[in-house]
Amino acid sequence: MSAELEACLPVELRGPGTTIAPIAAGLSGAGVYRVEAAGHAYVLKVAPPHERRDGWRVRTDILRAAADAGVAPRVVHVDEARHAVVTELVVDRSLVARFVDPAARATAIGAALRRVHALPIPPGATSKDPREFLGEIWAGLAGFPLPAWIGDAVRRALDEAPPPPDRAPVLSHNDVNPSNLIHDGERVLFLDWDAAGPNDPLYDLAAVAVFLDLDDAASALLIAAHDQAPVATALPARFRYLRRVVAALCGALFLHIARAGGHPGASGGETFELAPTLADVHGGLRTRAVSARTPDGQWQYGQALLKASVQRVG
Repeated sequence: MSAELEACLPVELRGPGTTIAPIAAGLSGAGVYRVEAAGHAYVLKVAPPHERRDGWRVRTDILRAAADAGVAPRVVHVDEARHAVVTELVVDRSLVARFVDPAARATAIGAALRRVHALPIPPGATSKDPREFLGEIWAGLAGFPLPAWIGDAVRRALDEAPPPPDRAPVLSHNDVNPSNLIHDGERVLFLDWDAAGPNDPLYDLAAVAVFLDLDDAASALLIAAHDQAPVATALPARFRYLRRVVAALCGALFLHIARAGGHPGASGGETFELAPTLADVHGGLRTRAVSARTPDGQWQYGQALLKASVQRVG
């Protein structure tokens, strides 16, 4: 166990019985560790050395507010000098197991996102325009062998004019994917708040619709639960647009991660018709034939998301 990592913990969690093991390193470069101490489990997250102090403080304030509102795990300790945060490790009781009916699942997540979006936007909080972010990721994929249809899908998302927003910006999580969405047996909780900042509330809702592969009816329930309003007969045009952009952005991100992990890219025989769908990938994840932690699984997930961005036209 690293003495530097143990020094990030509160004094009462340090000692010979404490264990610290790596969980993951996110795109931001932050180190994430599982801590076993005093009979309990925690998560230690240490920001990368290059992260600015003011940005880290804003994100930490957001995490504290989210935890206090019951939409994020409890914050146990903050070490400002080391840019480290310790939170309670929450065992995921599975949203799918708790809400077998997709409509009930969508309703529960929509209500939880309403609580997220009610949080105050702290001074200094910022967000990146999703199309700008997509453009950066796409530029970073230059030279990586990709099927031609993927380039067409990304360019379509970049070129599409967004419908004007008709909702005020809220504090948005901005990274609601299955790995950041859990159920503790009582509540829906959101993990990894590094991307949180002001955004259109429909962005988080669109991300849920994409990653859970919700049809229009379930998406309407999701929005209605968030808005505490009757179910609309038609989805907002901006939601439909954001659903396409989120799918393209997250698909490109998965391809970027696959490349970084050593995936060779396209072999030459890939076509739009042969690309996996989200249903294919989700089925593989359930049977463990696909893993989102491997370059091959990330390659498949990226294609499926980009395929969804094309299929969700209109």
